[in-house]
Amino acid sequence: MGFMNRDIVSIRDFTRDDLESIFGLARRMENEGYDRGMLRGKRVSLLFYEPSTRTRLSFQAAAQSLGADTVWFAGVEGTSVMKGETLKDTIETVANYADAIVIRHPYDGAARWAAEITTRRAARGEKKVPVINGGDGRNEHPTQTMLDLYTIAQSQGRIDGLTIGMVGDLKYGRTVHSLAYALGMYNCRIRLVAPDQLQMPPHVLSYLSSRGVECTLHTSIDEIIGEADILYMTRIQKERFPDENEYNRVRGLYRLTRKTLQPAKPSMRVMHPLPRVDEISIDVDDDARSYYFKQAGNGVPIRAALLAMVLGGIS
Repeated sequence: MGFMNRDIVSIRDFTRDDLESIFGLARRMENEGYDRGMLRGKRVSLLFYEPSTRTRLSFQAAAQSLGADTVWFAGVEGTSVMKGETLKDTIETVANYADAIVIRHPYDGAARWAAEITTRRAARGEKKVPVINGGDGRNEHPTQTMLDLYTIAQSQGRIDGLTIGMVGDLKYGRTVHSLAYALGMYNCRIRLVAPDQLQMPPHVLSYLSSRGVECTLHTSIDEIIGEADILYMTRIQKERFPDENEYNRVRGLYRLTRKTLQPAKPSMRVMHPLPRVDEISIDVDDDARSYYFKQAGNGVPIRAALLAMVLGGIS
């Protein structure tokens, strides 16, 4: 399937070959620079119903690096959402102003619904406006996963054969859900570290099992730190908990420090989708194994590659 006008909603909509095509273009852009005329005259709309720093700014930087304009809102304050406007009406309207829509929304499935709305518009004879999921509730965050995989390959030289540990909020964390789905396309081992109440959802575990992925459950970082090639830390997300008492029972449960890292391989790399709260001590920032800020930086080439492929038909 080509990428021109393609919706980017779930990582499960992509094959390993698709992902490798994105990574290849991102590497070329990093090595050769960005063509600021590639998307001149295009406009990308960034609809961020939830707070964001890295996703919104890296999409904006990616679009501008290719010559595209951006229009956006960050938070619903000051928009017609405050007056009761539905998501459907917002998408129907904004599709008139943009060539692509990037959406972050608190509800699971919102990006899929937005893509269905623009597809119906196209069926009515309107211009097809692709939708890119910038994170939908507790569901998925496919472009984060693309840059995560790109970062893993960049830091380790490969993805196949690695042992990847995921730590923290695996129940509500959309980044680890998407990453787990994507790793099912590779030959790797997964170690999941979380308290029982925040362990990876059964449907994700079932998917990994169906793909033959070696996946084990743990409650302590110490159980996996010595074998991990990648340690993917996550924040315990207070805003996702339906019960604050449940959050208070698990907050601060995992904290990575220089001391915790001592048994880790010198080649191991620590990743985090950010923002962090207290799960990675700042003394880890100066450790050679910390890689989360480089990971965040990779959002620009990956998202620029996606925009070039979706809006420019570049391969």
